[in-house]
Amino acid sequence: MNKCIQDTTAILAAGRGHSVGIKRDGTVVAVGDNTYGRCEVASWNNIQAIAAGNVHMATNTGNTHTLGLHTDGTVIAVGWNKNQQCEVADWREVIAVAAGWRHSVGLRIDGTAMAVGRNKEGQCDVLDWSTMVVIAAGDWHTVGVAADGTVRAAGNNRYGQGRVKDWTRVVTVGAGYLHTVGLRADGTVLAVGRNHEGQCDVGTWHDIVAVSAGSNHTVGLRSDGTVVAVGLNDYGQCNVTSWKDIVAVSAGCAHTLGLQSNGTVMAVGDNRFGQCDVGDWSLW
Repeated sequence: MNKCIQDTTAILAAGRGHSVGIKRDGTVVAVGDNTYGRCEVASWNNIQAIAAGNVHMATNTGNTHTLGLHTDGTVIAVGWNKNQQCEVADWREVIAVAAGWRHSVGLRIDGTAMAVGRNKEGQCDVLDWSTMVVIAAGDWHTVGVAADGTVRAAGNNRYGQGRVKDWTRVVTVGAGYLHTVGLRADGTVLAVGRNHEGQCDVGTWHDIVAVSAGSNHTVGLRSDGTVVAVGLNDYGQCNVTSWKDIVAVSAGCAHTLGLQSNGTVMAVGDNRFGQCDVGDWSLW
């Protein structure tokens, strides 16, 4: 798998109505809806990974948050905190973060996971997870990949988005509103959950090196730097077939971000809050 692509997957994040990116110097930029201060990241530094909370279109747009992972393994958060999803100041030895709607998930260096926030659907029941290497957070569920390539899920399973126990040889996952996507080591993709808009129609994809799950769409990055997308396209969030030279992708509620190898960022989809106004970004 392309090392460059794998090393850039955590520096771009698309949320409900905002977009976030990490610059080479460890500072962070954000555009879009700043309700509850979720874009107030200008003072952040020494950041190595970010996550932007997402939520389905029908939900109040202000109810999301943003996470930042410092190079020293500590975590910072801004935004909506009604369910204490931003209470991450005491986290240590973290190597990855994921933001759902009302919850936050962290992966420790020892392979264990932790979570804070709303747990009504059990999305924070990850304390018994071990040997994990990847985590992802959807609106109401959490997914993780173990070192042996198997997958675990916690939380809402109304549409079968948690039916991943039979998956094998998975290297990374994405969690959307009510669906889950998994990328296998051979470049093929798996998907389970709600498929009303075709967001799980990924069975023919191949040569994929990264995946991202939006609310109702799924995006895949091919090894040649081109991008594919399926699912709801009412805002043009799946109009990515012309993109070239992409090294990372991120799917938000109704918009999609792509990072080019020269550090510039592309965006399509819903731009009502300016979340696609990333044309002047240069991440390196």
